[in-house]
Amino acid sequence: MSNKPVIVFEGIECSGKSLHIKNVCNYLKKRSISYLYLREPGGSKNSEIIRKLILNKKSNFNKNTDLFLYSASRSENIQKLKKFHKKKIILIDRFTDSTLAYQHFGLGININLIKKIHNVILDDFKIDFTFLNVVNNKNMLSRLKKRNKLNRYDKFSSKFYQKVQRGYLKIASKRKNKYLIINSNQDLKRNKEIIIRKINDLIK
Repeated sequence: MSNKPVIVFEGIECSGKSLHIKNVCNYLKKRSISYLYLREPGGSKNSEIIRKLILNKKSNFNKNTDLFLYSASRSENIQKLKKFHKKKIILIDRFTDSTLAYQHFGLGININLIKKIHNVILDDFKIDFTFLNVVNNKNMLSRLKKRNKLNRYDKFSSKFYQKVQRGYLKIASKRKNKYLIINSNQDLKRNKEIIIRKINDLIK
């Protein structure tokens, strides 16, 4: 693995992934280590426009439209990602496995369609490692209630999120050497230490 890996943080709503990726960014910054951070959907000017469409509470897209919008957002980012591939550590808040978990396992879209789209968009761009943050239903709902602002994807049923999380775990089970599952029901400080230790292993 390159010491400038592509590292993705995945997980359902309120699983702690965005907090942990922020901690990693701060850690790398303090050590003066060059990195690129990108969130999905979003991450570039055009992708952020698409993000607003997808997450807007007034939007009512069908599941196929959602898939194509997420894919369009990713397509807008791929040249930027390729530009810095192997030159900087790349940290991504959600990526292709998120589409598999939500659109296939959650919404039932054909997995072969998703894979074909990814093949076209990504070409030879590959993920090196993924942190999967998991959370139980009680903690997820409790944390959701504390959010000041909810978007369209914060308002699905609990059953949907658990279906998505099971999908993530199924993906992780097939790539054990490239996945680390973080139990977000446990101590935050402890999880931060686990993640930073693994980051050091990945970039040394």
